[in-house]
Amino acid sequence: MNFPDLAKLLEARITVITDHEFRDRDAAAHLEALKSVSEEITSWHETHRGEIDGNLDHFLTGASYQKALLYLESGMRRPCGE
Repeated sequence: MNFPDLAKLLEARITVITDHEFRDRDAAAHLEALKSVSEEITSWHETHRGEIDGNLDHFLTGASYQKALLYLESGMRRPCGE
């Protein structure tokens, strides 16, 4: 799968989540940044739903964003339970 714009959004979300200094410095702004990038992912999904396969749609629908990124990068799903 080749959706670099989606991969960039998913990576941005991980960056926000892991920025503990930002969270500790300004929790409200951190939460707003997380909401913003999550909304961008949702909007991307709604716009491109007809172009993606069932696996990616499943991950995005369930907000399994790390699994979606892994799927984009590798083209494979992780086995159940991982």
